[in-house]
Parts: sequence; C-alpha cells; structure tokens
Amino acid sequence: MYVKDKMTANPYTIRPNSSISDAFSIMKDYGFHQLPVVKNGKLVGMLTETELQNVTPSKATSLSVYEINYLLSKLDVGQAMNTDVVTIEADALLEKAAVLMRNHDIRALPVMDGKKLVGIITQSDIFDAFIDLMGARSAGARVEVEVPNKAGVGVEIMKIIAESNVNILHMALHNSPDVGEFNLKLDAEDAGEICEKINALGYKASWS
Repeated sequence: MYVKDKMTANPYTIRPNSSISDAFSIMKDYGFHQLPVVKNGKLVGMLTETELQNVTPSKATSLSVYEINYLLSKLDVGQAMNTDVVTIEADALLEKAAVLMRNHDIRALPVMDGKKLVGIITQSDIFDAFIDLMGARSAGARVEVEVPNKAGVGVEIMKIIAESNVNILHMALHNSPDVGEFNLKLDAEDAGEICEKINALGYKASWS
C-alpha cells in the first residue's frame, strides 16, 4: 500500500504572510490540526497546533480578548511555522510514513512529488489503512492462528481454507522469534470447522 493511496490530495495550504488569526480560523472551521505553508508554489514550512500554542498568550494573561485578537492579527504564519519539515514521497510505502511519524513524533507528513506538494497524510489516514488491512469494518469470520515460526506453516493453513471453498478477505501476519500469528478475515459466517482442521495439525486456532 502506497502513501498516494491514502493521502488527502491537494491539501489546504496557507501562505507565510497570512496572519495567525487566519490560521486559527481555517483550522477551527475545517477541523485541521496542521497546515502546510506554501510560498510561490514551494513548501516552506508546517504550522501545527503546537506552533499555534507557542505563540498564543497564556490563559492566565491579563490581556483582554480584543488585545489578544489584535496581537494575533499582527503576527504572521512565517513567524510561527516550523521550517524543519519532514516530508515523504507519494510513491513511498505507507509503512515508511508510519515510521517517520513515530520517529519524529509528528501527526502528519506533507506528501511530495519531487519538489511539488501533492498531498498530506496524517495519523488518522494510517489508522484507517490499518483498519482496512485487518478488515475490521467488513463482515466475515475473524480467525486467529498461533503457529511455530517455521517454513511451510502458511501453506498448510491456506490449503485448509482453500479446500473449504472459503475466500480470504484480509490477512496479516505477526512474527516473533519463536511464534507467529495469522490474523485472517474470511468470507464466511462460521469458521468453526476450519479451526478444527487447523487445530488437528497441532496449531492453535480460534475464531469470532
């Protein structure tokens, strides 16, 4: 799965000379948590809720709401944005985006095609991709199989499912040094018989 398959294309952007007040309004109105900052068609920064909090007067301030609004209207995005932006290419694998977000502790990545901003991918997009991968929103029987981490195990399990004339809708595999776990979503209402056949091979299968 690629970043371009899950990103939001042509994202809303803001200019560095726009006021912080404008940025606040855009984020509030559209429910954004971040905005790419673009100047002359080039990505020059990112403005996130963190940067906005850093330039917003404390709630304990003695300033009136009018004074606060005046100060924010005089402060522009370019003075608050983060210029050290982590980006990702549209053709990159989705897991690379997840690793970058985790390693840099950020919630979104601008998506680039060369030097051109073509999209944005967020944590929510990553979560949605994981949900789709696991088939959490689709109907069918969920089968979990615990197996030893050795070659050929998957073939045996797939053979049982194929012989049962059941289609696999979604599949994921987690491996540790000694044990592996298959997570399967099957196009079936009942997977009891399939689990019995898998268990007969000496593996541990259950379904829900």
